[in-house]
Order: sequence, then C-alpha cells, then structure tokens
Amino acid sequence: MKKTILFSTVLISLLLSCKKKDSNTSDDNNSQPSPSNPVNANTLSDIDGNIYKTITIGTQTWMAENLKVTKYNDGTAITNVSDGGSWSNLTTGAYSWYNNDISNKATYGALYNWHAVNTQKLCPKGWHVPSDEDWTKLETYLANNGYNYDGSNSTTNVRAKIAKALAEKSGWTADASAGAVGNSDYATYRNKSGFAGLPGGFRADNGTFNYVGEYSIWWSASEENPNCAWYRDITYNNPMVDRAYGFKKNGFYVRCIKD
Repeated sequence: MKKTILFSTVLISLLLSCKKKDSNTSDDNNSQPSPSNPVNANTLSDIDGNIYKTITIGTQTWMAENLKVTKYNDGTAITNVSDGGSWSNLTTGAYSWYNNDISNKATYGALYNWHAVNTQKLCPKGWHVPSDEDWTKLETYLANNGYNYDGSNSTTNVRAKIAKALAEKSGWTADASAGAVGNSDYATYRNKSGFAGLPGGFRADNGTFNYVGEYSIWWSASEENPNCAWYRDITYNNPMVDRAYGFKKNGFYVRCIKD
C-alpha cells in the first residue's frame, strides 16, 4: 500500500507543477487547554447569500464548508473562467466549478486561483483566508488534543495522523491503509473535528480538472515565492495532512477563518 501512496504523491506533484516541500514538524506546540466543548457549530453568510456552517476548534473559528462565493466582499464580480487555455494564462483572480459543472457548487464549493486569494477580499468581512501559520496552529491543536486517528497526542510530526479527523466520513475513494481518510477504521475519529473536508479534486495550472473523490486541497494566504503559494491537502490513501506549495495558477478550494 505504501507504493500506492508514493505513486499518488509523485503524480499530484507533477500535476501541480511546483516543487513540493513537505514539513511535518512544528515549532509552535500550541498547548492550548482543551475546552469543555471544543467543537461548536454556527453559521456565516457571504455577499452572495450563501450560508455556511462554521466550527470552533481550539481558539479558532473556521468555515466547515468550502467557499462558493462569486463576488469579492466589496461586490466586485470574480471572473468565472471555464476554458483551460485561458485559465493557464491568468494573472488575475478567477474561479470555476469542478469540471465546469455548477452542480458541484453545493457539494464542493468553488475552485479559486491564488490571485483571487491575494486580493484579500475573498472571504466575508471579519474573516480571512488562513495563513500558513493559521493552518499550522489548527494542526498542532488537533495533534496535541487527541485528534490523531489512534488517539495519541504529539508535539512533533503534527500532521502525521490528523487527516481522518478533518475529513468527512463519506465521499472518499476507499483505501485499506491504516488510519487513511478512505479507510473506515478508527470510526470515532472520522471527522472528529467537524471540519468536514470533502474530496473535490483540484484544477491544475494548465486548466485540467483532476482527482475528484481522492484529494481535497485548500489554499493558504501565504506566498512561497513569486510563482507559488502554500496549501494543505488531504488524500484518500494517507493518514497525514500534507503541507506544500504550488503554482498560483492552480485552482484550489478555500476555507475562511474568523479574524
């Protein structure tokens, strides 16, 4: 099964076309006290009127669904780009639905390039696209507070065992690897955080759509270099959350976090 994981990692790395840089440790142990009720549900609306569930995990409040807005928070329309060639040449913000099929909106939300993220107007006012540091804080909290699939706590390799706790229980391609998102083992840890990640695939920088049912990839607001920005992904055959960077032209999903 390790061969399957390695093959998938290499293949997605080629599709995203940017040097991958995994980092499984954190300098921020974030040893927050676990609240008596660490997960609390609420709602949030965007400028289009879409309503989202939100979830409080540790001291952070996140959207528990992917963003699907088609306007920036100042009312300006975000460009919808369906043509693959046009998508690959973009240097400004844009979005699409997976496979250019609006029926995917309700389930997966919208795929945005990083140029849209970088406007800092993508999320509802009072919310923002999480930075790389915001993601690390979430991961560290989960790893330190019993959200690893085997119930352990960890201050190193914080991403190694938390993907199951972030992933919705259904919709994922099945896989038999221990603790993997697509494995029904460790049932009480499946979506334990309430984050409810779904495998909506992604749009590569060349405009092609890939891997629905297998991958969920979310942008961070943090730039790595003039061409690339950081993201997080979870995969059907892997128990860990991956931290990497990819071309800004890629189309990934967005979760907003409260300011």
